[in-house]
Amino acid sequence: MSEQISNLQQSTHSNIDTKRIAKNTLVLYVRMFIMLVIGLYTSRVILNTLGVSDYGIYNVVGGVVTVLSFLNSAMAGATQRYINIALGKREQKQLNKIISNSLVLHFVIALIILILAETVGLWFVNTYLVIPIERINAVNWVYQFSIFSFLVAIIQTPYNASIIAHEKMTAYAWITLFDVFMKLIIVFSLLFVTVDKLILYAALQFVGANITRLIYVRYCKKHFTECSIQKWNIDKRLMKSMFSFSSWTILGNFSYIGHTQGIAILINIFFGVTVNAAQGVANQINVCVKQFISNFTVALNPQIVKTYASNEIEAMHSLIFRGCKMSILMISLLVIPLILETPMILRIWLKLVPDYTVIFVRLILIITLFESFSSPLVTAQGATGNIKYYQILLTSIGLLHLPLTWLFFTFGYDAYYAQYVYLFIVIVIQIIRVLWVANSVDFSLNTFLKDVILRCVLSITVALIIPVILHIFLPSRLFTTLVVCVVSVICMVLCSLFIGFSNNERTAILNILIKKININRK
Repeated sequence: MSEQISNLQQSTHSNIDTKRIAKNTLVLYVRMFIMLVIGLYTSRVILNTLGVSDYGIYNVVGGVVTVLSFLNSAMAGATQRYINIALGKREQKQLNKIISNSLVLHFVIALIILILAETVGLWFVNTYLVIPIERINAVNWVYQFSIFSFLVAIIQTPYNASIIAHEKMTAYAWITLFDVFMKLIIVFSLLFVTVDKLILYAALQFVGANITRLIYVRYCKKHFTECSIQKWNIDKRLMKSMFSFSSWTILGNFSYIGHTQGIAILINIFFGVTVNAAQGVANQINVCVKQFISNFTVALNPQIVKTYASNEIEAMHSLIFRGCKMSILMISLLVIPLILETPMILRIWLKLVPDYTVIFVRLILIITLFESFSSPLVTAQGATGNIKYYQILLTSIGLLHLPLTWLFFTFGYDAYYAQYVYLFIVIVIQIIRVLWVANSVDFSLNTFLKDVILRCVLSITVALIIPVILHIFLPSRLFTTLVVCVVSVICMVLCSLFIGFSNNERTAILNILIKKININRK
């Protein structure tokens, strides 16, 4: 689907490698499909094997470790941005410095997180989490394995960033697929053991994380000269610059962690591990849905940064607009049928459906739809380097999620009200984000609203009519779910084609399809 990018670009600027975007996106979508099937299947097996209680425990305990990840997430974004800038300017010497300095910074971050996790985090897990008394020992084992699995992920971050920045998506796809198949083997192994399955699952995840890290490091050292460090070229000025950039990103990541893992901890304190299991299932579906557009944006985002670095601003605007529009329309293909047919889909997928799962899934998917066009805008703002006040404002709004949710829970509202609160916050944040980035990179707000937002809203609204009628009037059974899902996808594709895209875009897409059909016939 992303091949249309190459035909839709009006610019001939050298830094827009549209064929590479199309190829990389195709590779990532093949990867996504395999990961989607395996991920959904393993979630079903894990839930059935561990049980609702242990599944909830694993999600909430892992969440405590993830709370500390805001440091690493910020540095990962900084590393990615600096590598892209250096590649855009073709500065190999600077690239060597960036890799060596980012590795040092990530080792420091790993050490800081280890100290925090083994002190504050350990105290919190044993003091405040609502855990069945007979599972306290297992919880502490899971916590330790989760910590060290996460530390491994931190140390490999610069290598991941290098692969994506160099746009070696085939390698990235193969490595991540290996990781997924390894997790599938781990899940199957749980079916044939009599030891504590929760502890074994956490231990095997740690072993798998180490194997994946070794593969990333080996590939990068073999293919990228900057990753084969002969001499540690420590540049204090560069390190300070990277840390300064990431320090403001830390705020945004802290807000995200608060929204995801902070809310999971609040839910545990007020409602227990059973509701955590429902949230875990909903998050698993959400991860799969987000991968549907993340593959596209992972291929697109390096080009946004590189066009900015080479001062090709019009080309950058074109990529932002097309990226936002494609993200909204593509994710709608999945979100609409999933929201309409959530109960039946969950019954087919899972043997055990925890309470609250249906409402959690629907609300989280609606939130994801509103968030879907964030990535190109975030990347564009990050490319400018001017993120201080942008992050302060958006983070301040995002951090309201925790106290507002705590207030709702204190007054006796159900667990899913956490998602209602966040939906309102996301809408506010997205409005501010569009206004801010439009001013920052100087694109036309009117054009964005008309060509992206309005076209997408009309496409989704019209596409909903027939599926909603079928959902309401047909009896609730498997055949109805299949009909609604198929009709939803067809309606969304047609509405995207004839409402979402302009005449030029539609002509380009149809030409691509006709060309492919003719090639296949030959």
